[in-house]
Amino acid sequence: MRALILVSLALALAGCAITEPVAVVSKGIPGGIMRGTTTASVSGGSFSVSNGSLSCGGDYNALDTSPTISIPVLCNDGRKGIITATRDNSGMSGGGHFTLNDGTTGDFMFGAAAGKL
Repeated sequence: MRALILVSLALALAGCAITEPVAVVSKGIPGGIMRGTTTASVSGGSFSVSNGSLSCGGDYNALDTSPTISIPVLCNDGRKGIITATRDNSGMSGGGHFTLNDGTTGDFMFGAAAGKL
């Protein structure tokens, strides 16, 4: 928890943005994997992922220090849903699960581990 507060404070003082990789894995996605980034700043957070034909993204409160947050997601094919993201102690990486309105589910990770996938 202390790390999340320090990251939030650092963002506020520096006025900068932090961008980390994101990887999504789901059988309901053509090709099974989407890649992208998440960016956090004092003005908010956003993420976007794509596999070339399908793109999804959303916005979140980057200063929320809760370890687990829910984020709405919208895809370019009209599907939408909810992501449940859990951050590790650093606040810079973690993972979670998503469910779209057509029943598609999957998992994702962000941070250093996502960059290795």
